[in-house]
Amino acid sequence: MSPAATAETPTAPVTLAKALNKGLRRAMEQDPKVVLMGEDIGKLGGVFRVTDGLQKDFGDARVIDTPLAEAGIIGTAIGLALRGYRPVCEIQFDGFVFPAYDQITTQVAKLYARSLGKMRVPIVIRIPYGGGIGAVEHHSESPEALFAHTAGLRVVACSNPVDGYWMIQQAIESDDPVIFFEPKRRYWDKAQLDETAGPVYPLDKAVVVRPGTDLTLAAHGPMVRTCLDAARAAEEEGRSLEVIDLRTISPLDVDTVVESVNRTGRLVVVHEAPVFFGLGAELAAQVTDRCFYRLEAPVGRVGGFHTPYPPSRIEETYLPDLDRVLDAVDRAFDH
Repeated sequence: MSPAATAETPTAPVTLAKALNKGLRRAMEQDPKVVLMGEDIGKLGGVFRVTDGLQKDFGDARVIDTPLAEAGIIGTAIGLALRGYRPVCEIQFDGFVFPAYDQITTQVAKLYARSLGKMRVPIVIRIPYGGGIGAVEHHSESPEALFAHTAGLRVVACSNPVDGYWMIQQAIESDDPVIFFEPKRRYWDKAQLDETAGPVYPLDKAVVVRPGTDLTLAAHGPMVRTCLDAARAAEEEGRSLEVIDLRTISPLDVDTVVESVNRTGRLVVVHEAPVFFGLGAELAAQVTDRCFYRLEAPVGRVGGFHTPYPPSRIEETYLPDLDRVLDAVDRAFDH
């Protein structure tokens, strides 16, 4: 077979979980200072098998099964980072991050500023987050706004296998600490992955994933697919919706959203986290300030309710879905 024919042979689609695994593997191959830490990430390969096989291939000194102690995991990672390592910590579920919240917000986020730039902590904290998998209490949280409110942290969220593969490597290469949110109900979504292409976008760049002319939908993580579904449904009614995958929550790429809204005149922001004091509020405020005379309607927000996450039996009522997104789109066109 000729080289040209080989290059055109499509690769088998990979899941988001597998793409993250591949990205971690590549980062570990390229830099011996990359170490993984977390509960059950070694022999088990993680609850979602994101680290499957890595301890076998890299050894238990680089893929470390830790005690059930999130504050200890992050505290140890700080020490390793100050000694020149690049720790990648897994918080097994979103709701388990709070025992480590003090370490993250008072140490990880502030050491660079406190030392006047002399101390860097290139730590990546991976957090499977969000609902939709029928889990029990403390397993379906969306705490991204809490970390975005803390200066000194990069906060990003992948939504698909291709981004997962490249963004995890970009996060590990960053000299800044990165909170890396992984939408757990999208772990099984598949896509073609070209490992030779290189990342198309920098880590802190939002991307238009579906062009449109009548209204902009902005989302991140698990809601990107929901918004794409909404755009396809709206097309049947003669409406053209543009969908933006924010990808980065802090820093927030407002410029890409502003450019879109200046063309479409309408914006709806969608996220799983509660609407109250959420990312949508910040984006709505900034877009209203910069696009006031171009907006045809108030910025809409769709998200979770200001309640504790409900039992799994009724979580589908809590989570934003296609109908709730389309209702917000309808309201934007009623003005």
